[in-house]
Amino acid sequence: MRIWLVAGEDSGDQLGAKLMASLRALAPEPISFGGVGGEAMAAHGFASLFPLDDVAVMGYLPVLARLRTLLRRIRQTVDDVVAACPDVLVIIDSPGFTHAVAARVRKRLPGLPIVDYVSPSVWAWRPWRAKGMRRFVDHVLALLPFEPEAHRRLDGPPCTYVGHPLIERFSDLRPDAADAAARASQPWSLVVLPGSRRSEIERLMPVFGATLARLAQAVGPVEAVLPAVTRHRALIERMALAWDAPVRIVAGEAAKYRAFRRARAALAASGTVTLELALAGVPMVVAYKVSRVEAAVARRLIQVPTIVLPNLILGENAMPEFVQGDCTPHRLAAALAPLVTGGAARERQAAALERIDGLMRLPDDEAPSRSAARVVLAMAGR
Repeated sequence: MRIWLVAGEDSGDQLGAKLMASLRALAPEPISFGGVGGEAMAAHGFASLFPLDDVAVMGYLPVLARLRTLLRRIRQTVDDVVAACPDVLVIIDSPGFTHAVAARVRKRLPGLPIVDYVSPSVWAWRPWRAKGMRRFVDHVLALLPFEPEAHRRLDGPPCTYVGHPLIERFSDLRPDAADAAARASQPWSLVVLPGSRRSEIERLMPVFGATLARLAQAVGPVEAVLPAVTRHRALIERMALAWDAPVRIVAGEAAKYRAFRRARAALAASGTVTLELALAGVPMVVAYKVSRVEAAVARRLIQVPTIVLPNLILGENAMPEFVQGDCTPHRLAAALAPLVTGGAARERQAAALERIDGLMRLPDDEAPSRSAARVVLAMAGR
């Protein structure tokens, strides 16, 4: 059996590596792999057609700057898939690149099953993409439990919830007795997450610093812990010098998850980190700021009542969010204070967070990669 995988960035490479391992464990016959991947897939014996860095580009301007290379790599990938004529093609996330590949492959190999691992956010913006995907995607593997219903509503391809990779990290995220005791003790531990992109950090760091100062005045001393993104640590450290409130900056995934397990509450930029916090059971306040142009575009395109992933999974706005003009130190501190001191607001969030587990777990606690592998093998006719 031959399975071709096409990833477009590091997160897709991680998903591809786990998928390869599960496919080998479940397949009734040996598998040969080909396509495009990165270091994680290479560790499983995958030989990428070219370096993943050639296509791992985000943002309009970076894409335009490397458009020639991207178009050449798309053509090269399509030619490779057509020449191999595998049993199934799995495209992994990065729709700007992988969908361009899949659409061209479909024209040249109309009978080849194509699986899209990670649904684009059609439920949030540009919903017409879902119906358009039917032309070149036969099945979507969703990471979020509400996505199959979204594809049904939007007339997208058949879609199966296979689980988010984070549900395999419960043991890293859940507090033990010592962590729970730390959460309940003073000074309160607050985890601060100003985002992973430079623009997010530059906009939110001053607001978060002023919020911490206000919060300390309201609830007493707070121990702020900021897990820094490695590539932006110098920027974060420099901007934190302007804060009136003290903050401890840590690095690495282990330190981040330890901070989550001990955190009384969190102040976070909107993003996947809010799902990590939810699975760790940390009550949170979510904030976000973009440029005026981006905000104007977002108001026209975004089709969901919340930008917070746990809220979308729950189907209710359990975690307060403060966006653009509402993202002020006064409002953030006022929302955080009752989450720190305790009471009805904290209890409501804690009850909502407890429901996240049941909504995200798979039957028999199956690993997401194994669930994904079952669908891929079925599409390959095995």
